[in-house]
Amino acid sequence: MDTSQSEQKTGLMGWIDRRFPVTSMMREHLTEYYAPKNFNFWYFFGSLLILVLVLQILTGIFLTMHYQPNEKMAFWSINQGIMNDVTAGWFIRYMHVLGASAFFLMIYFHIFRGLLYGSYKRPRELLWIVGMLLYVALCAEAFFGYLLPWGQMSYWGSNVVISLFGAIPVIGGAIAHWIRGDFVVGDPTLDRFFALHVIAVPLVLIILVFVHILALHQVGSNNPDGIEIKDHKNADGVPLDGIPFHPYYTVKDIFGVSIFLAIYMAFIFFKPSGWGIVLDKLNYVPSNVLKTPPDIHPLWYLTPYYAMLRAWPNKLIGVLNLVCAYGVMFLVPWLDRNPVKSVRFRGLFARVNILVLAFSFLALGYLGDQKAETFYVLLGFRFTELFFSTFWVMIYLNRVRSHLATLAWWVVMTGFFVAVDAWMVSVGAHSWGTLVHTLWIPLGYITIIFLGARIKPSLVANKPVPERVQV
Repeated sequence: MDTSQSEQKTGLMGWIDRRFPVTSMMREHLTEYYAPKNFNFWYFFGSLLILVLVLQILTGIFLTMHYQPNEKMAFWSINQGIMNDVTAGWFIRYMHVLGASAFFLMIYFHIFRGLLYGSYKRPRELLWIVGMLLYVALCAEAFFGYLLPWGQMSYWGSNVVISLFGAIPVIGGAIAHWIRGDFVVGDPTLDRFFALHVIAVPLVLIILVFVHILALHQVGSNNPDGIEIKDHKNADGVPLDGIPFHPYYTVKDIFGVSIFLAIYMAFIFFKPSGWGIVLDKLNYVPSNVLKTPPDIHPLWYLTPYYAMLRAWPNKLIGVLNLVCAYGVMFLVPWLDRNPVKSVRFRGLFARVNILVLAFSFLALGYLGDQKAETFYVLLGFRFTELFFSTFWVMIYLNRVRSHLATLAWWVVMTGFFVAVDAWMVSVGAHSWGTLVHTLWIPLGYITIIFLGARIKPSLVANKPVPERVQV
């Protein structure tokens, strides 16, 4: 703590500063925290995530006061008690439900921005890992909260997800039994999920957010040009291309918050169900253990992983696929070793690869929301291959490679696709005829990348990076 300045202060603020470093914390993290002066639209989402987290905690506390965590009263405590009997209960409940979707929407934009501008590269590898841990914790929080309404989709969706743990060899059954607290999903499961959703996971989220912000301020914010502003300072040690976060970016963030709240409130008042995407109509029906819904699927923000899961005829392989889908995101700082951070100065194919990664994830989200018919399952399999192919291409695009190396990369990937197809046919999941018709999705993409890289190397080569940020 800066004792010289705190000793000079008088009154209440001076008394507090001598006992707790309020002023020095404000200077370090706001008034004297220098951020790049070329932030754009994509940098709104970090502050919006903090806002939504606060809203979720506050609305969650209110809902907890009136929710009854038992299978006989859970559904009615929400749909009758909170929605109809509690003053403004419907408003708080819709705020919480829509806030969950807003949280995922913001975090997906936040991750996309990180991929665009290389926010995972040195020295921000740990910052990226903490951010991905936040995302995994958020997925867990959403899953535990999904059971609490005790509607048809909540009950059966949770049943399906918990049964996935049973696919683990030897210990799978015991793990699934431990999670449920019984042989079937019931009161013990509801009690556990309620405790995890209300106390345990939110505490983890708050800690991770705190660590994420500390790590960010330790290494400094990245910017759209991917240039370190700390490399160019004046005689006083102030970055030449930086400006104080407060008041410049706090005012800018207030504008973003205003736009967000306007859209958020518009949905709450006029379209709280989000056209059935945010609130599934089956969740307005009490759970019935004797009646399985014809189509079980999670909410939209987890449907990409559901599409990956059901793309495989073997449940264990599907679970391993989910683990890999999360795990590969943690490895991005080491997969993309290109020294240039921002896509602004990377070759065209690096930009295309990020867009294809985003598109494949969106396509999987759409497919995961469709019925488990052969056509949608097959497309889910192909877009799963495309999703993972983008990470393989990410490694390839680290530098310009020789003709022989490019051919070897293409042969290895093509061989992998054909081998997986042959396994699919051997287990009776699909026929060669149906597989051949869709093989062009992953194979066509890698062929375009590898062939284009050899015909026109400039599509892969980096562009000159300026020394200072461009405003």
